[in-house]
Order: sequence, then C-alpha cells, then structure tokens
Amino acid sequence: MPHSLGVESFRRIFVANRGEVAARIRRSCERLGIEVVYGVSEPDRDAPWCRGHEQVLLGPARATESYLNMERVVQAARDSRCSALHPGWGFLAENPRFASLCEAHGVTFIGPPAHVMHLMGKKTPAKRAMALAGLTLIPGSDGILRDAGHAREVADHVGYPVLIKAESGGGGRGMRVARTAADLEGAYEEASAEAIAAFGDGRLYLEKLIEGGRHVEVQLLGDKYGGVVHLGARDCSVQRNHQKLIEESPAETVPPGELARTLDAACRAVAQIGYTGAGTMEFLLDEHGTLRFMEMNTRLQVEHTVSEMRSGVDLVEQQIRVAAGHRLPFSQDDVRLSGHAIEFRINAEDPEHDFRPAPGRIERWEPPASSVTVRVDTHVDSGYVVPPFYDSLLCKLIVRGETRAEAIQRSIQALEAFVCTGPATTISMHLAILRSAAFQRGDYTTRAIPGWPPATEER
Repeated sequence: MPHSLGVESFRRIFVANRGEVAARIRRSCERLGIEVVYGVSEPDRDAPWCRGHEQVLLGPARATESYLNMERVVQAARDSRCSALHPGWGFLAENPRFASLCEAHGVTFIGPPAHVMHLMGKKTPAKRAMALAGLTLIPGSDGILRDAGHAREVADHVGYPVLIKAESGGGGRGMRVARTAADLEGAYEEASAEAIAAFGDGRLYLEKLIEGGRHVEVQLLGDKYGGVVHLGARDCSVQRNHQKLIEESPAETVPPGELARTLDAACRAVAQIGYTGAGTMEFLLDEHGTLRFMEMNTRLQVEHTVSEMRSGVDLVEQQIRVAAGHRLPFSQDDVRLSGHAIEFRINAEDPEHDFRPAPGRIERWEPPASSVTVRVDTHVDSGYVVPPFYDSLLCKLIVRGETRAEAIQRSIQALEAFVCTGPATTISMHLAILRSAAFQRGDYTTRAIPGWPPATEER
C-alpha cells in the first residue's frame, strides 16, 4: 500500500543551507504552504534571504562550526519543531551520516536514503552498479588501487595519459594527471595526500584520461515506489579547474541514439539502486560520441534550473513530495522538454586576475527583469555585503529561447542589462564567452573556456 504521509504533514521544513540555495528552497516551500526555518551562522543573521523568517543560530562564521556541524543542525531542526530538513546542495547535502542522523532523530531528510548515498558516494561501487545497468564506463582500475605499483600496472594496460582520482573525491580535489610512467608515482602520492587532507580518505582509483571531451549530465527523479523519470541532458563543458561556469540544455553535441540509450540506462540504474528524489548522473562524451559514466551526485545540482526551464517541473517541489511519500505525479511519457536554456553563474570573483575572490559591499544591484524567458535566482540586494567565508555565487541567470541561437542572443541582452557595482563579478567573462565564435558554434571542450581570456579567441 502507498505510504499515507502527505506533503501537508510537512508544515515546517528546516533549511540547512544558506544564500541562493536557501532562497531557492523557500520559494517552493511557500508555493506548497510550508513554513521554512533557517539555520544561520553569525555573519548571515541579517542577510536579505532570511529576513522576516524564523532563524536558529548554528554557530560562528566558520562552516565547520555552523553549517557543517551535523549534531547542531539536527538539534536545531528538532528544537524548531520541523518535521523535515532540506540540505540543498553543498555543505551536508551528500553526507550519508548526516542523512542517517536526521532519520534517527525523527527528522525526514529530503533526499535519497543514506545507504544509497553511501553507495554512490564511493566511486568504485557506484561504477560497478552503473555498469550492471548498462551504462558505459571510462576504462580504468577495477576497484581501489593497492599502491603506486598497482597504478602502474593498470596504466600500462589502459594506456597513458591517465587520471588518478580520490575514491571519496569531489570538486577536483584528490585528482592528478600522469602523462607518462615517470609521472605516475609522484601523481599517486600527491593525489593521496590531498585526498586525505580534503576527505580523510586517501584511497585512489585510476581512469584513462579522456582529453577534449564534453561534460554531460542527466537529471533524474525517483520515488519510493519505483517510479523514475529523466528531464533530459545538460551540457556543462564550460569549466575552470573542474568548476562549472555555464550550463545549458539540451546537450546538442551528443548523438541522438547514444543519448536515448544512456537516458534509458540511467533510469534503469536509478530504479535498481532504489534511488529516491532528485539526482544527477555525470558523463564524459568522448571523441567517438560515446557517453561514459563518471559519477552520480545524490542531490540537487546548482544547474537544475535549466532542466526546470525546459520541462516546467519544479524539482524542489518534487523532492519534497517524494520525501513525504507521494508518487511522482507524471510518467516519462508526460514529460515535455522544449526550447533551449542556458544558466550563468554570476560569482563575486575577478576573472581579469585569475578569478580572485571579491568579497565586499554591493552598492547597486539591478539584475534583468524576470519573465517567461529570463529567470534570476539570487539571495542578494543592494547593500548586501558578500562575506569572505563561503561560496562566491551571487546569482544564477537562466535564459530560455526556442533555439540555442535565440537563447544566446537573449542571454547577451540580459547580461548587458545586469547592473552590479562594488565587487568584481564574472558578468564580463560571460559576455565574452557568449560573443566568441567557438561558443556560438558549440566547438569547445572542457580543456579551455571558449573566448576567455579574450585574446585566445579565434580571429
């Protein structure tokens, strides 16, 4: 029998995040008639995104003493009488111990079960599970490397260059490239040391390095009754140091037959592992047009907005409904994807000076007007002081067109209309990318930012 718990039972949801993430969750909660309670650090107490809403002080500015303090966050949710908690993305969103702690204390974690998060958070078990479902993998080690000698054996088999990666990694940390056998031992030791420092886990695995590929993601939704749908694919190939700058959907460079095969296999994999809620599978499109599975993010992605713009599905709302025991209200046949959407991450960084962080006061903040084709997800306003303690994201600008060319043109107009004075931002960089011939042709890979620096643009 279906679970009787309804979304109406979530009268209060604790938001265990900050900034644009927290503001995004609140919008969906308000549409559902759900109150939000924010957990905040000391410097965020007067921030615009949480004004007028109930707050619980988590601790000082340092994230480890506030947003990453699992026991304090769960206690705050209980003390504020919240029956559920939304982790957003970042901080504790993919921590299976945190998900278990929530459930153990009677707080519904809005995300997948802890055991599924644990499975997908460890790269080698995740890859085995995905291979069983029919997804194509990147050639590499069959499990954890024993030592540098084992890494050499695998590298000799798959061929150089290779990429050594942390088993518990993310965000580009714990990764090193070895282009020859002479590079391998040093790369292994450096990757292990960085992985221990970043994740407390020095275990490594190895993959063939696919250079010049495209980064493609598939947005998925699953419920507790085996219902699974995808909302198409996104191309996230405009990156710097493995950090995404621009994301768009659809992923037009993927051969249609390969995309259809991968979408079916991804849905099958999600059903097989018992995944619930929103999740994203990440792939690398190689030079032969094959999508190769890299990893699964067991949370909502920053770039979920482009999938929402094309499908009309509110992914945060569906996360909440699934966590409350509802079935997905639509099947794959009901999903209609239309148009082309592009998202731009507007960060408080100076792209002219190696993307140096630029905290400080925003004197004037005037984003382009929202419409059916322009969406602005932000947590700031004029006078907001960008703190130096957290992620530098100020805003996500999402623009939709009927075609990619139309979306690009509308994006240029929206960015030209964007006013932000005070800290340096990445607006100028986005305009340079959009105006570049390489971006407009779709002729680029993850190796370089098309049109940036401007001197690199083809003449």
